[in-house]
Amino acid sequence: MKTIFKNLSTAFLFIIIITAGGCEKANIDVDTDVDSGASSGEVSGVWVKGTTHNITGDVIIPQGKSLTIEEGVTVIMDPVAKTEFIVKGNLYSLGTADNPVKFTIQEKDRTADNKFGKKWGGILATPTCAELILDYTILEYGGSTTSDASTSVKLGLYKAVAGENLPALWFSNVNGKLVVTNSIIRNFQEDCTYIEGGNIIFSNNLFYTTGVSGGEAMNFKSGCLVDAAYNLIYSTNTNAFKLSNAGLRNPQADIVAYNNTFVNTGWRRPTAKGGSIWVENAVIAHIYNNLFANARFGIKRDTKSKEDARTTISNNFYYGYDQATVNQFQPSTDIIGGTNEVRGTTAGQNDPNFVNYPLNNPVSSPDFNTSWDFHLKSNSIALGKGTTNFVRHFSNPITFSNGLAYASPAPATFIGAYGQAK
Repeated sequence: MKTIFKNLSTAFLFIIIITAGGCEKANIDVDTDVDSGASSGEVSGVWVKGTTHNITGDVIIPQGKSLTIEEGVTVIMDPVAKTEFIVKGNLYSLGTADNPVKFTIQEKDRTADNKFGKKWGGILATPTCAELILDYTILEYGGSTTSDASTSVKLGLYKAVAGENLPALWFSNVNGKLVVTNSIIRNFQEDCTYIEGGNIIFSNNLFYTTGVSGGEAMNFKSGCLVDAAYNLIYSTNTNAFKLSNAGLRNPQADIVAYNNTFVNTGWRRPTAKGGSIWVENAVIAHIYNNLFANARFGIKRDTKSKEDARTTISNNFYYGYDQATVNQFQPSTDIIGGTNEVRGTTAGQNDPNFVNYPLNNPVSSPDFNTSWDFHLKSNSIALGKGTTNFVRHFSNPITFSNGLAYASPAPATFIGAYGQAK
């Protein structure tokens, strides 16, 4: 049986040229016993393929420097120190399908009681970070709560106050380049990502078991130009996508979200904002070919602060196992309908025919089974219902200073993140 992970291994083919500088002097504790090539304190250069790095204090990539993390590297974060990974320079985390990079905690610290992480901070990229790539990278068990002693608070990063739950990834350079592809973000307390600007691609990623009482998978603000495609988002506490122009940075937030699959999203947030795609505050949103299975609301707007009138929505697919689910995604004042949609009115109508997923799975469960397969069977009515007649931002690749180049994937004629099973 094919699983969803096999789809990731053939998503893209890139020619990679990597250059990196030497390591800087240490000033923050990093255990170098495991890997003789590890650096400590302010880090840059290369973390070599297959090595393990035990991080016991906050790590900072200095402005003007770069760190390249090669395939198979494991980065062990300290759950006592609540370590933060701060990027003032550039970060290139370059795993492979067989040997991903992993930011995690020790096995003994992964228990049923901390499935929502909170054990370390996150990757926090300051406005001086020009380039950041996460390719075949796993981020897990983070999202700790800041205190007055947190380095991020002292440096004025993210929301810069004590008591905030850190995201897995914060990026904040409106002129920067950010690519997150073929990666997994899981077991985080709140937001998976919080993005405040940049030229951005999110593609072929998997998000699950995130959000205790709030939090989005992808949270985009003003200053962002984004292509987000072929992502699977399962049971986020709040929205899969929060699309907003908040912050009044230039350019105006403009997000193209296409060929994503949303399953059970939004039900664990018992307020109006819990849903699947939330649009607000003059964001320009282009939403195509997305599959909503037992997801709450579908596409919902803030009626007091609406999306930009240039927003376009079409060729999305909705399924609800029970009538209550079907009723709540019908178009209304705040639920946005599009054109050429597959949207029924009765329970069980328009079964997407996933290869392996129980459609009666409780929507309140954040637990993910890696044997599920969200490819489509040959008789799925989601096949052939998508559109390719729209423009994405990065059909021409985003090029990086080290020779890497990533284009956003072309849209498909099927709806959802995965096509027909082979």
